[in-house]
Amino acid sequence: STYTGPHLSFLHETLRKTHWKGGRVTTQGVFDGFFSYASNRAGNSNEMAGMLNYTHGWHYNWIVAGKLRLMAGAEAHAALGAIYHNRNSNNPVQAKAGIDIGATFMAIYPFHIKKVPFTARYQASLPLLGGMFSPQYGQSYYEMSLGNYDHNVCFTHPGNAPSMRHFLTLDFPVAGLTFRAGYLCDIRQSRVNGLQSHIWNHSFMIGYVKHFSFVKRKEPQHRPFIL
Repeated sequence: STYTGPHLSFLHETLRKTHWKGGRVTTQGVFDGFFSYASNRAGNSNEMAGMLNYTHGWHYNWIVAGKLRLMAGAEAHAALGAIYHNRNSNNPVQAKAGIDIGATFMAIYPFHIKKVPFTARYQASLPLLGGMFSPQYGQSYYEMSLGNYDHNVCFTHPGNAPSMRHFLTLDFPVAGLTFRAGYLCDIRQSRVNGLQSHIWNHSFMIGYVKHFSFVKRKEPQHRPFIL
């Protein structure tokens, strides 16, 4: 069955330039999550879902065409959450947990409109290899609590877990502050242990951007005291 409904999302991102490769490597940390309430088309079945994600990536930077910055690299992702279904008598609460590593690409382009600065960005992420928790078809969590393990940790790859993530943002100034409007498309799918899962999230976000500059403090110099 297909369930649709509204959801509430949050996202916190940190981009940091490193000293690796002459400053061409950037690290990215993203902590995000959502809570949703969905119903089927007939309106006689509901489900609630919540998920927390953390992603840490490493990007190599290229500057092309003067202003366009291209970034590509790898990232590691971990997820933890649950889905409650009011008509599922076997496992009304389904746990969601998984880790994966994948490829990521980003393009950042700063520009001006009538001397007003803007920054557009697009990022795509593709999980490649990982693992996830899943019961077997018809297996209850009570059976697992008794120690009946049945390949409940599954190896994932694009063949059985075709997933992807797209993130499009625009930074713009308002009253001396920088704000960000964005669209997030997060697609998580899996076909393991006889069970299929398709979770598609479309989020429109508004946020605040803060730039920090870290200055390395100089160590005090101690001169020997000579009599």
